Amino acid sequence: MTSADMALPAQDERTVPAVVLRDLDQRPLDHVLTELHTHTEQYGYLIVVCSPAAPEPVVRRLRTLRSLLESDRIAFFRPELPPLGVAVLARQLRQLASCDLSPGVLASAGRLLTHYVHAGAVLGSVAKLDRVPVGLKAHAKSWMPGSQFAVLAHPEPQLVRIGPGATLKGPEFSTWMLVAKGQLQTDWAAGLGTEWKVHGLREIPLPAESPVWWGTGRMVEFCSYLADLSVLYQLVASVRRTSCHWCGLDVIGDHCVFCSAGPPDPEPPAPRALERRTPA
Repeated sequence: MTSADMALPAQDERTVPAVVLRDLDQRPLDHVLTELHTHTEQYGYLIVVCSPAAPEPVVRRLRTLRSLLESDRIAFFRPELPPLGVAVLARQLRQLASCDLSPGVLASAGRLLTHYVHAGAVLGSVAKLDRVPVGLKAHAKSWMPGSQFAVLAHPEPQLVRIGPGATLKGPEFSTWMLVAKGQLQTDWAAGLGTEWKVHGLREIPLPAESPVWWGTGRMVEFCSYLADLSVLYQLVASVRRTSCHWCGLDVIGDHCVFCSAGPPDPEPPAPRALERRTPA
């Protein structure tokens, strides 16, 4: 992880502790390079999970570090999720890291598990929200005092103005929910959890990158997710695996997150033999 507040508490006793790469863009390059090299040698492979809302200098530093190390054992994963959803996904990968999954399959599992994350927020304003489509009417209403909006960013964008009967379409499977409160007083997200029939709801501090992602600090972020390790493992184990044609790692899908190789180019068709023609 690139931020300590994105390293959620362990879900169970098997959850692998998170390694936090702190202040990547603030510390001297050689110090961070040594730290990353040490972690790679200790664990063999690293999956660095980074939020899309992470500062650009942090992202540039990560790319520089990987380039300097010339290592295909470091994977960068930036799922298109709000910060709380990214933190949940990172913890799911930490849960799966205790299982008998190869590095390539574990790293690929992040893309698969993203489909089962429902991430959203209750916002006091959508005037600066650019991650989810916002109509002109919603923009205009966001300037009205007391207006609040419920937004689902993933898996399918939804936006409703909070009022009687307002709701969001939720998961069709059993989940848990996390709620992170910012500078907005509302229990609407907890009520949504009841409507979605979640197994349980836990509150955690709001990630520092959340106001950047949502465009406001007047918010309550929420995320529903699969928490049971056996369910997560069954999902990943049931998917067909292939071998990366470049580095040889087993992966899910046709793209290797370690060496960045895509599927091999199709072989050109064999040239057709010229037919002999008998002179007339």
